[in-house]
Amino acid sequence: MGPVPTGEQIRIRFLCDEAENVTLRTWNGVEHRAAMKLVQEHLFEAIVTAPQTPLLLWYDFIIHRGDGDVRYGTSYDQLGGVGAFYHGQPQSYQVTVYQPDYQTPDYLRHGIIYQIFPDRFYKDKHGMSGRVRQVKAAHPEAVFHESWDELPNLSIDSKTGDNRALDFFGGTLKGIVEKLDDLRELGVTILYINPVFRARTNHRYDTGSYEEIDPILGDDKAFDALIKAAGDHGMKVMMDGVFSHTGSDSKYFNRYGRYDTTGAYQSKDSPYYPWYSFSSYPDRYNCWWGFETLPAVDKNNEEYRRYLLNADNGILPGWVKRGACGWRLDVADELPVSMLREMRTALKTANPEAVLLGEVWEDASNKIAYGQQRCYCLGDTLDSVMNYPLRHGIIDFFTGKCDAYQLRRVILHQQEVYPAPFYYSLMNLLGSHDRVRILNAMVGYDREGIAQMDRAEAARIRLTREEANLAQTRVLEAFRLLCALPGAPTIYYGDEIGMQGMADPWNRAPMDWAHANKAMRRSLQKLLLNRRENNMLQTGYLNVEAEDENTLVIRRYAVDGKDVFGQPLPGRAVTVRIKRK
Repeated sequence: MGPVPTGEQIRIRFLCDEAENVTLRTWNGVEHRAAMKLVQEHLFEAIVTAPQTPLLLWYDFIIHRGDGDVRYGTSYDQLGGVGAFYHGQPQSYQVTVYQPDYQTPDYLRHGIIYQIFPDRFYKDKHGMSGRVRQVKAAHPEAVFHESWDELPNLSIDSKTGDNRALDFFGGTLKGIVEKLDDLRELGVTILYINPVFRARTNHRYDTGSYEEIDPILGDDKAFDALIKAAGDHGMKVMMDGVFSHTGSDSKYFNRYGRYDTTGAYQSKDSPYYPWYSFSSYPDRYNCWWGFETLPAVDKNNEEYRRYLLNADNGILPGWVKRGACGWRLDVADELPVSMLREMRTALKTANPEAVLLGEVWEDASNKIAYGQQRCYCLGDTLDSVMNYPLRHGIIDFFTGKCDAYQLRRVILHQQEVYPAPFYYSLMNLLGSHDRVRILNAMVGYDREGIAQMDRAEAARIRLTREEANLAQTRVLEAFRLLCALPGAPTIYYGDEIGMQGMADPWNRAPMDWAHANKAMRRSLQKLLLNRRENNMLQTGYLNVEAEDENTLVIRRYAVDGKDVFGQPLPGRAVTVRIKRK
């Protein structure tokens, strides 16, 4: 099973006792039909050579019965495995044909990722001392909480309906450095840090300047110190890049005149004016999802791409040269595929071991975005993606919405469509800044949409003791599963100590250092360290079975003493049973 490199032969067999003739139909932009050869009773076979160009190859079957042809393709839910009959053209099976030299950074396959929302992680004792003037100039609207124990503010913008996110707790880069010992003890090897660049809001997805560390967090020296300290602790730092839009309060757009540049909003003579699209200058412009605080950037603008990707001083290679291990790309499916290719080239030129990991919420091998089919795992764009489909399947399993047989199908589908370099580099997450806390999700509070429910209702939700205990049991078992699967187990800050919270802003509360669930942290630490110490769990082959509707059995093993990548892998096979509680 699984993807194949370009030019490789693929043997396809089909068991059918309803006809003496079966045709294999393939499609790779052009349709081909070939009679299948009968090699045993009822067993038909065809050998197909994969194209020399990376792409998605599709196939299905035409069964020539005496009463007319019947079509057979993949399952109705398109997760593969046992297929289905169709009247007319069926949904086809997929083969991902990828570049034979496709490689991803080895540290992803062996890594454990920890996601930090920097304003809410830890505030060092000096805080913003020495930067007060810069902070006031950069954040004239900011409101600072007096106590770390307060809840985030909910301040709804009447125009957009979104939380204004102008309240800050003052977490710093130095604060992260001060907690690196704790993270190393937990087993963390990669820090994924939400945006650190100057911006108007506390989440900083409205970038003000890609060149400047937000003064609330620190400065260039603080960034360099974080990179060095992380390296000394055996960790790498992955940055968060937002390149589909900027903030309206930015050096590039400068709607409020807070930067010493001439922004696109201020003058058509601005060097940044061609980056944006105006329908009525200057107040009507193309925005990200209609939010006027987030003017969309023309990703095809050559000057914008050059600013980001120039080998000498481009933003993406530049921060990698400063020591970052690479980038997680916000809304990667809103960036042109050609731009992703250029990003990959720029990063790998700066550092062959740099990582380019995308936010893609759906199947990253086959997604329709803006009317185009996109595949991010052919070897020419991303190293891997955030694994939201697995997260969804895990939550459904533990909350009783699906059984172990269905969760097995979700896992096997990814193994079927993702090349090994991509599959073994997935960011396997349970929590993130965009979803309710995993503790809440595990007792039924995970819903579709960003807000997910009325915010006034969400603000009142607090798990009962029984709910919290059940959720903690389920979360730990879910992490046992992540530690048994290919891909990097990923912890959203605070999930290891049992933090609760509905969607933004409550899932972004300050790290509750004072009331940490130490028993839960110890249990998770044991799982993560076992994962780190056992290479079989990192790069071994994978077999998944459902023992019954409540039990999933994961087996990781070597073949002829080697792992999936052909490297020596000594030791015994490992079997992990995941039980629904």
